[in-house]
Parts: sequence; structure tokens; C-alpha cells
Amino acid sequence: MLFKRVGIDLGTANSLVYLQGQGVVLNEPTVVVVSLTDRKVVAVGSEAKEMLGRTPENITASRPMRDGVIADYQITRAMLAYFLQKACGRSFIFKPEVMISIPAGCTQVEKRAVEDATLSAGAKTVYMIHQPLAAAIGVGIPIAEPSGNMIMDVGGGAAEAAVISLGGVVVSKGVRVGGNKIDDAIANFVRRKHNLIIGETTSETVKIKLGSALPVADKDNKVMEVRGRDNITGMPRKIEITINEVVEAVKPPLNQIVKMVKSVLEDIPPELASDIINKGIVMSGGTSQFLNLDKLLTKETGVPCHVAEEPLLAVAKGTGIALENLEDYKKSISKR
Repeated sequence: MLFKRVGIDLGTANSLVYLQGQGVVLNEPTVVVVSLTDRKVVAVGSEAKEMLGRTPENITASRPMRDGVIADYQITRAMLAYFLQKACGRSFIFKPEVMISIPAGCTQVEKRAVEDATLSAGAKTVYMIHQPLAAAIGVGIPIAEPSGNMIMDVGGGAAEAAVISLGGVVVSKGVRVGGNKIDDAIANFVRRKHNLIIGETTSETVKIKLGSALPVADKDNKVMEVRGRDNITGMPRKIEITINEVVEAVKPPLNQIVKMVKSVLEDIPPELASDIINKGIVMSGGTSQFLNLDKLLTKETGVPCHVAEEPLLAVAKGTGIALENLEDYKKSISKR
């Protein structure tokens, strides 16, 4: 085959690229550093993420995706071009075919923005697949069977739940709440309770090290030192924060996710509901690894939940598998 086939999971926090025949070849943070003088891209991915909150006046580090959709078209296009060059080789003669995942609840305008950005980044053809469906394919759920399967994909910008049967989505709902909103909730809590302003990277570190969806016993209530700027004096200061404080901080965004899952379960036909009670809810996406989130959902819904193997790679793998088997999944894919 002269041209390459590429699957892209264009996430708010991380973007992953799947290359036909090789699997996932790229996993980079969705961060771009741009020079303000000539609007040129200075760095993308891991290198750019290290610069967040540390850039001088003439360059800016930003996340071009927000809540699962494109927030800055030009920068997203430049980032996609970088990903395609890195995956296919710097001077690819034949334009690649690209399968890209989109949120199930995105509007026609948001969908068109993804199509146009991918085409102008160097794609020959763009196929699009909804993220919950791609995640289901990626974790190995037999979506073509006449049986209900429920998948929940929780990423950096959005959480989506879908019930899939006979190769299509029966019910799907989403909220634009994910890992980034959890980071914001931690930063707001620290500012409100301790009068300390912390950066995006610090709040993400707190989430990874201390984050939990359910309270822990006093003996397990770990403590972490957090540094930032005092909200009153403006001077650098450090405080100590515990797991149970973080549990309190992240309650509002997690409650929104729980409410969304409940609303999907309320809308499904009774036959599919019995399938889902038997099989449970499969969770994918980077934020599905948030400690005790599966236990919280099981407790609130009464339906067993479990995190898939390699949840971060599920959507990227699903886009790649769908691209390699276009005929099998043609009902679920839109093309441009």
C-alpha cells in the first residue's frame, strides 16, 4: 500500500496516533507552544507541556482543544500536521487516510472544524467515528452482536456514556467534564480553603498523587506538600493537603459524571438493561483511572463498573481497528 492509514484520538489532555500495521506510535500531551510575533509553532506535545505556565512574554503555551472539541482551529491544524509528519515520516509523498474520533454529542459546526483541520493538515480522506464506539472497539467489545454493551469514556475534556447494540449506538449522553475540570476543582478548592493560588501542572500532580472519588480511613489519609503563591500577600508559600480534602474538592465534577451515567441507564430499553446489569459498564479513557471512580459509579448506580485494560489507548486502538476493517464498521463511520 503506497499511502498510510492513520487513526487519531484527538483528546483534550492527550492525543494518540495509531499507524496501520504498527499500533499506537504516538502518545503526546495536547499542548502547543506558539510564538506571538510570527504565530509559528515552537513546540508540540511533551516538550510544550513542560513550558506550561513558564513561558516568556513573546511565546504562549496553550491547549487548542477544550471540552473535547477544537477551541483554536489554526493551532489544532498545525498540531495535526506535526502528528501526521511524525507518524508517516517528514516527507510523505502520498497523503494518508485518517480516521479521527469525535465526541458523540458534538455539533455539525464542531464536526466540520475537525474535518477541515485534518484535511488541511495533510490527510487525503477523513473518516470520523464517535469516541464511545471507538472505545468499545478498542477494548474488544463485540459491538455487532444483538446484545447490549455499555461503555463509558472519560477523557481530559469530556465524559461520554453509550449503550451499543447491533453495531450502533442505542443511547448516548455526554457532559463536558473530565480530567481538566477535576484539576480546576482542586485548584479552586486550594484557593478557597487555603488562600493559595496553584498552577495547572501542580493541581494535576495533586490529582494523580492524592486523587480519590471516595473518602479513605484516617490511617490511609496521605498528605502532600503543595507550593504556590499566597492569594493575599502574593508571596510564595507551601501548605499540606490530604486525600480526603481532595475527595471534597472533586465532588462537584464527579457528581455531574454520575448524573450523566444515571440518565443513560434511565433511557435504555428493558431488554438491554438486563444485558448491562449482567455485563456491567466498561470504563475507558485516561480519567477512568481516577482512584475509586469505578467504585463510586457502582455504588451510585447499582451496576458493576470496571476499568478496561490500557484505558488510555482504547479510543486510539478503536480508530485504527475500524480503519483497517472499514467494510465491517461502515454503518458507524462518516467520511469526507
